[in-house]
Amino acid sequence: MYNEFRNIIAITNRSLCARPYLEQIKRVCSVHPAALVLREKDLPAEEYQELAGQVMKICAQYEVPCILHYYPEVAEELGNKNIHLPLWKLQGKHLLQWERLGCSIHSVEEAVEAERLGATYLTAGHIYATDCKKGIPPRGLNFLQEVCRHVQIPVYAIGGIELENRKQLSEVIMHGAAGACIMSGMMRL
Repeated sequence: MYNEFRNIIAITNRSLCARPYLEQIKRVCSVHPAALVLREKDLPAEEYQELAGQVMKICAQYEVPCILHYYPEVAEELGNKNIHLPLWKLQGKHLLQWERLGCSIHSVEEAVEAERLGATYLTAGHIYATDCKKGIPPRGLNFLQEVCRHVQIPVYAIGGIELENRKQLSEVIMHGAAGACIMSGMMRL
């Protein structure tokens, strides 16, 4: 069966949900994206861990990989082998225990460094104009293509990619990306 979401990593954001949060997570998981990144940046570690436990159960039910964000100690505590970190959190750490180790990058140099430090995939952005980065010009498709040319690991485009805009997903894939990360569209699915 063809899965139109197979190249999409869903990124969470509680403030954008169209319905109660866990109900929205179930809805997202029901379309079987490539993975779900639990990116609730405003939560302290304790609250994040509580929410992560609930979201991991939903992801497991739908067989969607759940990638925790920012708190490697929470992922370790919960036995989750998937984490997404900013580059500065990769530096100087022994991170070989992760099955999926994602890193957000904003330059070719950061991409090369993240791969060298053990990242297994990257998110590169922002590619298109987005409300999340109001007033900051997007880096664009040429930037994405350069990042993809300089690393051997999968790169997912992020920023301004609309769920309904199939042309954008095609463009990022044509420029070398493995797929795209979508936040707003997945939280309103």
